[in-house]
Amino acid sequence: MIIGEYNTARPGIKLKEYGRNVQKIVDYIRTIPDKEKRTELAYTLIELIKQLTPTLKEQPENPQRLWDDLYIIADFNLDVNSPYPVPEPEVLFKKPMRVTYPQSEVRYKHYGKNIERLVNEAMKLKDPQEKEDAVIYLGKLMKTFYGNWNKETLDDSVIIKDLKILSGGALSMDIDKVREDNLFEKLYRERKKPRPQGGSGNGNGNHNNSSSNNSNNSNNNRNQNQRPFNKNRHNNPHRRREQ
Repeated sequence: MIIGEYNTARPGIKLKEYGRNVQKIVDYIRTIPDKEKRTELAYTLIELIKQLTPTLKEQPENPQRLWDDLYIIADFNLDVNSPYPVPEPEVLFKKPMRVTYPQSEVRYKHYGKNIERLVNEAMKLKDPQEKEDAVIYLGKLMKTFYGNWNKETLDDSVIIKDLKILSGGALSMDIDKVREDNLFEKLYRERKKPRPQGGSGNGNGNHNNSSSNNSNNSNNNRNQNQRPFNKNRHNNPHRRREQ
């Protein structure tokens, strides 16, 4: 007397998302000699699959996909009057084309390939002010990307040196001007831990807050005066130069 049956002794399931019972019904439909009866049961099985598979309700309705799956379960050996053409196994199981990996080399991986593309666009600028704005914007990006890569602060002189190398000496800026105005400040600040409330009561906290506010206001005014780098700006001959 056989009490139970192990799955290892059963034949494999073609499509596991539909379960073994659906495959048994398909095998039964194939044994029916009457084609009209097979077709009727196939339509009934399609409706049953829709009810037994909750994931089909979340996806856009595609009846042809269910019929294709039905032929896959039947190992493409099912003679019924299908409303759709019988799929070809070579088409359904065709492997996608292999996507080629980019072979171009990146000189500085911590900056990325897009920085090199922006440098090439900045080198095309003719207006000195636009080129200076582009250098400032590139410096901010390079300092930000390097901080994300190494979690360290990069000196402005290194950024200027790397920018000269990437542009072949076409893009540069005075290091004293960069440091004095903090032109290569990161595009975003790291989130700092909140300071504990309260203080010693000696009045130093108010003085520090006032100094911090003045510094933030000056940085905001400087950032507003700096114009972001736009590679398409030099293509507009009617643009009025900002004063």
